[in-house]
Amino acid sequence: MVNGVGRTLACIVLLAVLILLPSATGFAQDRKPTVVAMAVEGAIGPATAAYLDNGFEQARKQGAELVLIEMDTPGGLDTSMRQIIRDILAMPMPVVVYVHPSGARAASAGTYIAYAAHIAAMTPGTNLGAATPIQLGGMGGPGEEKQDAKDKPQPANAGERKAVNDAVAYIRSLAELRGRNVEWAEQAVRGAASLSAKSALERNVIDLIAPDRASLLRQIDGKVVKIDGKARTIRTDGIRVIALKPGFGDRVLATITDPNIALILMMVGVYGLLFEFLNPGSMVPGTVGAISLLVGLYALAALPVDLAGGALILLGLALMVGEAFAPSFGILGIGGLIAFVLGAALLIDTDVPAFQVSASVIAALAVAGVLVIGMTARLGIRAQRMRVETGEQGMIGLHGEVLDWEGRSGHVLAHGERWVATGPENLECGALVVVEAIRGLQLQVARPS
Repeated sequence: MVNGVGRTLACIVLLAVLILLPSATGFAQDRKPTVVAMAVEGAIGPATAAYLDNGFEQARKQGAELVLIEMDTPGGLDTSMRQIIRDILAMPMPVVVYVHPSGARAASAGTYIAYAAHIAAMTPGTNLGAATPIQLGGMGGPGEEKQDAKDKPQPANAGERKAVNDAVAYIRSLAELRGRNVEWAEQAVRGAASLSAKSALERNVIDLIAPDRASLLRQIDGKVVKIDGKARTIRTDGIRVIALKPGFGDRVLATITDPNIALILMMVGVYGLLFEFLNPGSMVPGTVGAISLLVGLYALAALPVDLAGGALILLGLALMVGEAFAPSFGILGIGGLIAFVLGAALLIDTDVPAFQVSASVIAALAVAGVLVIGMTARLGIRAQRMRVETGEQGMIGLHGEVLDWEGRSGHVLAHGERWVATGPENLECGALVVVEAIRGLQLQVARPS
């Protein structure tokens, strides 16, 4: 009896093992280490920060072994750079920044991000540096690696000194956190110094040089990094790479956060609403205008906008709209156009070329503004010259027909209505008359000349 029960239990255990074995094998396969790889190309802005943030979130959900950022950037916005660095520092797994492919660079904001990474790597033929936050007259140019302290050019004013000192403190703190070259990090900010891949490795600015991604993953296998004060060994043997490309939302954000596109959207929005107000019920101009204006304002909210430039643009738009409702023969419109052009030139508060408003775009919008103002002024002049069609003034000069007449008064039909009228003696029924004046509800008429 006991042997029978034992055999039954053994069969049940064996059956359970056979059922669970495929699931356990699949689970083991799903637990294969992964790396989330993202590519940053071009200037770093709000769209780049959003794209990387999405990738970091996906890496957390998948429990990735590490995150790989392949970078080729001339720099970008300070606000976006700091957001990316905050995300890197908060990651529970290692983040590797790889300047790739050959010929790429990690200039300005890219240097800060490379310093923030747990592991920084470069491809032969790449460079990084030139991390000066603003264009300072007389500062050293890219490639300048050594300067005596006494020969270092100084920022021109207190604002520039504040910006440079803040940037220096920031990159020094990142260098100290990752155990990298602190002195050169400061030089990259104060002197806009740059380094090749080989020099960066020799100076302890980066951790390794790799010709391609496969070589990079092999070299970092077994490396130990610190995350939240704890040592973590990177395992890349048999690792699976998940390449994450920018999503539709990231691509849309990258498009609308171009200051030129944002400015054009704002103008389309204002003109669309203006045409809707002038022609109520059109629907299409108002709908397109409202959407464009809101999208343009959202894009500008994500960019470093100069308050003076924004205020001048709003004043210019208000004056141009005022020209449509209170025609001043172009005075309000021209003043608004001048304010708008000045505001557009001052709108974006950054020296990053990719995030500055193009002079050609400002010129094109100015020409469009002149055409709209000219059209509005022309309509105003035509309105001044047109004969009044309504009210008492609209009755003057109208022809009427005598309905009945006795002496110097009677009734006439004018403007489709029967009026009491006074005028010449002995007018015949059916005779034509001209309205000369109107007093209350009584017309003064005369024979046609």
